Amino acid sequence: MEETTERNSTGPGGPAARISAKAQTFTESVIRDMTRLALQHDAVNLAQGFPDFPCPAELKEAAKAAIDADVNQYAITWGAPGLRAAIAAKIARTYPGWSVDPETEICVTCGSTEAMIASMLALVDPGDEVVLFEPFYENYGPDAILSGAVPRLVRLRGPDWSIDEAELRAACSDRTRAIVVNTPHNPTGKVFDAAELALIAELAQRHDILVLTDEIYEHIHYLGPGGHIPPATVPGLEDRTITVNALSKTYAVTGWRVGWTVAPAPYTAAIRKVHDFLTVGAAAPLQAAGIAAMELPTSYYAELAENYRQRRDLLCGALESAGFLLRPPDGAYYVMCDTTKLDPDGDDVAFTRRLVREFGVAGVPGSSFYADPADGRHIIRFGFPKKLATLRAAQDRLRGLAR
Repeated sequence: MEETTERNSTGPGGPAARISAKAQTFTESVIRDMTRLALQHDAVNLAQGFPDFPCPAELKEAAKAAIDADVNQYAITWGAPGLRAAIAAKIARTYPGWSVDPETEICVTCGSTEAMIASMLALVDPGDEVVLFEPFYENYGPDAILSGAVPRLVRLRGPDWSIDEAELRAACSDRTRAIVVNTPHNPTGKVFDAAELALIAELAQRHDILVLTDEIYEHIHYLGPGGHIPPATVPGLEDRTITVNALSKTYAVTGWRVGWTVAPAPYTAAIRKVHDFLTVGAAAPLQAAGIAAMELPTSYYAELAENYRQRRDLLCGALESAGFLLRPPDGAYYVMCDTTKLDPDGDDVAFTRRLVREFGVAGVPGSSFYADPADGRHIIRFGFPKKLATLRAAQDRLRGLAR
């Protein structure tokens, strides 16, 4: 990429600002911008994916106890030993047969956001190609660009957001370094199935490709036991998968910023080095609380999925009544809506902003999930990690659209 210079005078006689060519290729987060707009208009925020209900009491008590015990200094850079051991034990309980060495195969990070960029910086070289499924969570493209990689996009096809096998095969070559998987998937709610993961495994082995899989919604799906398949457990992917996860979504603590990677020892060693120079380490007392999270019983996860099913059904019903077209998601806590009936001209940004200003409900314009904004012009994403009362408030406000 040819280096370019963007100049913005800081004032008469002041120096011109020069930013990197990489930083000029993407914008700040549209999702977080919609949160700021929602706050300005006192709107129900269904844009940014954070819960408005409390985390489990066990986590709060453990965090308070750690602070009272003066757990205030650096933990080991790649994670407190107790948390790494607890993560490994939970994985073994949840996915029999998947064994993880907490000493060499886990790196604790500042949320899954850092886990993904640290993994790319550690394992992807400038000029390598990285396959991204589109629509995509908005961080993955910038992560690839900041790593110097070339994104290769593969479209997920609605209404069930399936993979086009021919398109994926065409995107993969010996230049491909990694495929980014997000299952359950943000923004569509898709859960990758066994056949799709077997296809990815075949291509990964043929072209020596790594799989970077974001599984932060692993317990939030509506397919019953076994509905979510971790790629690291798929034959052929065991030794080439980097799994990204965090406390954020499963335990309703998105602001705690405690995440981790699970990967074979050589990859983990590289990720740990990059992580050390990115953030040094996650908050020590919150890592102590993470141990309590890992020790919650199986019943917690069953209840979590059922509660989210209720939220999903309430919001999807409200959106359909308001005139949106949608397919209820199989996982995660978002729903992608077609706005054709309500916004025939297809200006997703203007329509989303109108929803905030006139109806007091915030979503995310679909264009932020596509490389070509035109592909998302008839789409809005809404999130439902909210109390039922919050979703009913949104339902009441959306009724005005149907009039």
